[in-house]
Amino acid sequence: EVQLVESGGGLVQTGGSLRLSCAASGFTFDNFGIGWFRQAPGKEREGLSCITNSDGATYYADSVKGRFTISSDNAKNTVYLEMNSLQPEDTAVYYCARGRVVATTWCISPLVYMDWGQGTQVTVSS
Repeated sequence: EVQLVESGGGLVQTGGSLRLSCAASGFTFDNFGIGWFRQAPGKEREGLSCITNSDGATYYADSVKGRFTISSDNAKNTVYLEMNSLQPEDTAVYYCARGRVVATTWCISPLVYMDWGQGTQVTVSS
């Protein structure tokens, strides 16, 4: 059974940092990519970044480029999203997802992902 479990969310002040984790199981980690997404109340799910686990290639949406960093630890089957300089508009539920993706524009589209985690809440206070 494929499982993706996000953790690391919480409450942080403006300008603060958080590191989210996505622990994966039930599939061959190196054969897939992992994407990070977020969804704020009343808004569509937004793609943030992806990583292809076979070669570590990454892609970022313009909205987070320079502030967020995606990385993976293949030995732990875990992907991380390091988030810096957080702003109130970053408040959302953050999700990771599994897909057969390459690190290009398409990898931040939710349509190319087949499995999703349950999400972790990130709240940035002003």
